[in-house]
Amino acid sequence: MAILPMKHISMIGLKKDRRAVLDVLQRCGTVQINDINRKDNAFYKYDVSSEKLLLEKQAAVVQEALEILDRHVPEKKPMLNVLNGKQELSRKRYEKLDGEQEEILETAKHIRELSDTISEYRAGMEKLQVQMDSLVPWSSLDLPLQFRGTKSVAAFIGSLTGEMSRDELLASLFDRLPAVDAVHLEIVSSTREQVCIVLLCLRRDAGPVENALRSMGFAYPSASVPTLPIRQMQEWKEKKDRLEKARDTAEEEIRDLSGQRDSLKGMLDCYAIRKEKADVAGRLLQSRHAFFLEGYIPARKADTAAAILNEQFDLLVEYEDPSGDADVPILLENNKFAEPVEGVLRSFSLPGKGEIDPTFLMAIFYYILFGLMLSDAGYGLLMVLGCGFCLRKYKNMEPGMQKTLRMFFFCGISTTFWGAMFGSWFGDVTKIVSTTFFHRTVSVPPLWFEPVNDPMQMLVFSMAVGVLHLFTGLGAKLVQCIRAKQYKDAVYDVLFWYLLVGGLIVVLLSSSQFAGMFGLNFVLPSVVGKAAGSIAAVAGAGIILTAGRESRNWFKRILKGLYGLYNVTGYLSDILSYSRLLALGLATGVIATVINQMGAMFGDSVMGAVLFAVVFLIGHALNMAINLLGAYVHTNRLSFVEFFGKFYEGGGKEFTPFAVHTKYFEIKEET
Repeated sequence: MAILPMKHISMIGLKKDRRAVLDVLQRCGTVQINDINRKDNAFYKYDVSSEKLLLEKQAAVVQEALEILDRHVPEKKPMLNVLNGKQELSRKRYEKLDGEQEEILETAKHIRELSDTISEYRAGMEKLQVQMDSLVPWSSLDLPLQFRGTKSVAAFIGSLTGEMSRDELLASLFDRLPAVDAVHLEIVSSTREQVCIVLLCLRRDAGPVENALRSMGFAYPSASVPTLPIRQMQEWKEKKDRLEKARDTAEEEIRDLSGQRDSLKGMLDCYAIRKEKADVAGRLLQSRHAFFLEGYIPARKADTAAAILNEQFDLLVEYEDPSGDADVPILLENNKFAEPVEGVLRSFSLPGKGEIDPTFLMAIFYYILFGLMLSDAGYGLLMVLGCGFCLRKYKNMEPGMQKTLRMFFFCGISTTFWGAMFGSWFGDVTKIVSTTFFHRTVSVPPLWFEPVNDPMQMLVFSMAVGVLHLFTGLGAKLVQCIRAKQYKDAVYDVLFWYLLVGGLIVVLLSSSQFAGMFGLNFVLPSVVGKAAGSIAAVAGAGIILTAGRESRNWFKRILKGLYGLYNVTGYLSDILSYSRLLALGLATGVIATVINQMGAMFGDSVMGAVLFAVVFLIGHALNMAINLLGAYVHTNRLSFVEFFGKFYEGGGKEFTPFAVHTKYFEIKEET
């Protein structure tokens, strides 16, 4: 529930120890190393661009080899494999992999070459198949397609578009021809699209005959081969079979290499570690004999890191508190209850300079608001059981996934609680089932009230939760002002608003009209309302006088003060925005009830029970999914806009230590 204090670290060491020092720092994972931009004639930066480019190229080869293996030999993964996390890899095994870089890289290149060869074989097979398909219409021809006749006889072998008989072809041909001595026409094959023909005529009539044929749309075969079509097709078939066999051999070799998948994955992690080390090496300053680095380390880890480094190397390491204007990175530390919502906070922004860590306060209201919006005990139990099972079974899942599941686990507990308070268990399923199938009414009564029957009470409760949420945000701002010793700001920007908004609320609660409008069963005494009104008036005057205090001109100050007072309408809209708790809670319950009623429409027969089960499962699954998304989105909105709007700006930079960041394996240190 705090932002961990940081120390600024500076280190000077011998250049010969640079790589070893970086290796130790990376394995410790506790130091963020900054990019140093000092101008110093004695020091310079090492150019790591060529080293990084080489690593990226090698990693691209290995990545491509993995993708090829996945295409040819898909890896069998359990349905919930994403929850298993990374495989463990001992430091000894990692160092062995690192030493086998050349062999693994050659394996990756060989896999890529096999893939390229397979692609070439497939392209050749496709080309041969197209060529064979083009000869199918000519398969019964006992002449080569290149045959053009003899010395005295001309031969025309080709095709015409459309479907025509021999007589129709001859009639169309003679309509276009002058008198010729002799013409012989044979149809080799015919389809609706084309007719393949062989036409013979005297050589002296070849010109007019060809002109007549072309006017009819005649075209020579695209595959003009010197041998008989059937013989050529057989040759191509044999060649295709050889290519297919060679392709199968290459694919089998790739499948045999699938056992190298883990080595390839490990090599990719090695490249990632090396690349990160090269990035950091490029940030250091170094001379002929020394190197210099600086960065940040959590204060409580400084002594341990110094002891480890000084034990192994001759280094000069100094720690100091960051200067006031330093851009210190942010590292949060929260308990198991608040830690899950750190990801939500991070998606908005980490705390800026002088701000508190709002995670714990945010977590309390996050779980409450989420539960109020979903507010069905059945859905909440499913969330608790599902998330709890995954958290218990999959111990090595990624930290981010673990935090997300823990967050929804707590949201599920809240949803179950509010669902029980409002009497919603998969809507009114017990009432519908008992009435439809057992002809007696059994229902689970709410522990408090049913929002569907008393929406005004739910609206009042929602706005009360909103007031508490907003006042907590103001309280966080009060703490920030006191920590920064800005006591006047605490009075002007927090206390006055507490008194103004709180006083106006008390005034409303002392009004019988307001109580009647919202169905309240109590009215505060009028004397309390008058006192609260006076306090609110004083607070309003204080806001008018102080909201524009940065201006020296009193006229401008008053104008800015009036504009600041106008912000009270913002509080009104913020409080009203919590009515979404009512809207989403009602939506979940009403839709669940409608689903139950739809399922019961089929009666109390066996078929009716089966159809009820189908409608129940599908309907509630969709309802839960849609309203889970709605609850998540609107809870974030209330946290980011209404709650953070009162005290939080963010803008902090996350602490990013130089560490071992891998994709496939978790490297376990032996010591």
